[in-house]
Amino acid sequence: MSDRRQNALKTALQLMCQLLWVVGLVVGLSGVYLLMKFRQNSLFFSHTYITLPAVFALSSAAFLVATGCLGSWLSIKDSTFLQGLFVYLLVLVFCLESTASALAYFQSTQLDSEIAPLRRVFQKYKGSSQDPNSRAVDATQAELQCCGVHDYKDWLDTSWFNRTGGHSVPHSCCNSTFTSCNGTLDQPWQLYTQGCQVKLEMVFQFVLSFIIWGSPLVFLVEIALFLTITQLMREQPLIEYQVLGKN
Repeated sequence: MSDRRQNALKTALQLMCQLLWVVGLVVGLSGVYLLMKFRQNSLFFSHTYITLPAVFALSSAAFLVATGCLGSWLSIKDSTFLQGLFVYLLVLVFCLESTASALAYFQSTQLDSEIAPLRRVFQKYKGSSQDPNSRAVDATQAELQCCGVHDYKDWLDTSWFNRTGGHSVPHSCCNSTFTSCNGTLDQPWQLYTQGCQVKLEMVFQFVLSFIIWGSPLVFLVEIALFLTITQLMREQPLIEYQVLGKN
């Protein structure tokens, strides 16, 4: 292999390893974001299984960064052992990322059943800042700009609505564009029109889609890395073994 071609391959390896760092950062951030969203809305989920894609995504991100560092080192130093380790890490990363992507896709199809406890949490609403269910409902309605499970009419069936006189919904249902809104039902146009279940599913579908599409992106980068490292390994001198003679 000519020095010029070898230098070109090492430069390509260095650039692709930097791309590997970027991909690892995106995958890692998507995992962190999923864990953060689950922590904020854990009361609305029946299981913690939705965090599994995040765990595998974070593991994949850690190995992506480590593999990128090793590949950058290989671009300035020739080592048959490190090249073999680099290939092994690429295979390991692909397995982790594929698992994360498969789990994310499965969870995206199960969101409707996973968020089944949402209605139960709304039914337990007390309107007190000391109550965890009430805090979760108010925070979700304010952040996602939603009201009720499907719409504001869901509040009509809650014990809190009947206990407070049946004239208004929580203030967190008020559309922020109407400063005079106090939650009364005689002005329903001042309330958020969409329910929280749809909005919550959209949030988790969005972050799960990042993990799902991370796998094809990692696969494409790894194919390019495999081709590059293969070309570098082909020209490595083979270790010669000799039969030891008898003394």
